[in-house]
Amino acid sequence: QVQLVESGGGLVQPGGSLTLSCTASGIAFNTYQMAWYRQAPGKQREFVARVRRGGGILYEDSVKDRFIISRDNAKNSVYLQMNNLKPEDTAIYFCNANYISGLGVENDYWGQGTQVTVSS
Repeated sequence: QVQLVESGGGLVQPGGSLTLSCTASGIAFNTYQMAWYRQAPGKQREFVARVRRGGGILYEDSVKDRFIISRDNAKNSVYLQMNNLKPEDTAIYFCNANYISGLGVENDYWGQGTQVTVSS
């Protein structure tokens, strides 16, 4: 069955760095768009970054120039390198895998989330 497992969250001081990992199983990983979302307490889940199957990358404005998303298809993994972290980055970070077929059928999967806390 499909499973996305995130790791790498934790407590970090403002200005610090952290790298999140997400490893997928049960899907044809190389065909999926992979993305990171986050959700802070009392807020709705928001988009952070995505990388298409062909490598095209997009970031939310607030993390642009600070975060780097990458994928390693050989490892069925997507990563989020987070630099110069700010308290506003504190949230649960979720890994997402998405594929839409030629018939318009969407497969959308989520990991369980990993907590990132930025605090001194």
